[in-house]
Amino acid sequence: MKPWTTQYGAGEPASDTAGADPQAFRDAMATLAATVCVVTSGSGEDRLGRTVTAAISLGVAPAAILVSIAAGSELAELIRETGAFSYAMLSEGQDDIADAFAGALPPEERFFEGDWSSWTSGEPRLLDAVASMDCRVAQAFEAEGHVLFVGHVRDLARSEKRKPLLWYGRAYRTVSPQ
Repeated sequence: MKPWTTQYGAGEPASDTAGADPQAFRDAMATLAATVCVVTSGSGEDRLGRTVTAAISLGVAPAAILVSIAAGSELAELIRETGAFSYAMLSEGQDDIADAFAGALPPEERFFEGDWSSWTSGEPRLLDAVASMDCRVAQAFEAEGHVLFVGHVRDLARSEKRKPLLWYGRAYRTVSPQ
């Protein structure tokens, strides 16, 4: 098998740029249920964060996740500078935190929502989340106007009693028993 960059290119735009109708694509992606997460970076007064649903688990040994952050954003720049970020999977009832970090509040007011402390690394830690992780950036890649940050998990906290907050059909949902 050819190396990926030889086989598929190294991030060059596709030659068939017409592609799917943007609204049809948005509508299709709205059917993808995802846990609502907040990615944050910084310490003290120099903290930034954003609500994301574009995040995946990459591996267990070492424990690693991948998050997608807009390339031109201040958050992407801060993560590059600090080499670290924290990741919190929100629990049901944390809609206000999700909205705040999605842009309903200006960046300097977002951390007033929720109960925050710090990891030993100094990165922000959201309490009462389903799970939260303190990550060191292992790699970063640019693609389609975003930076894909691979984070090695340095520490984590988890609650078995909380249910995740989901985003599905352009609305918040939660897991219900079958």
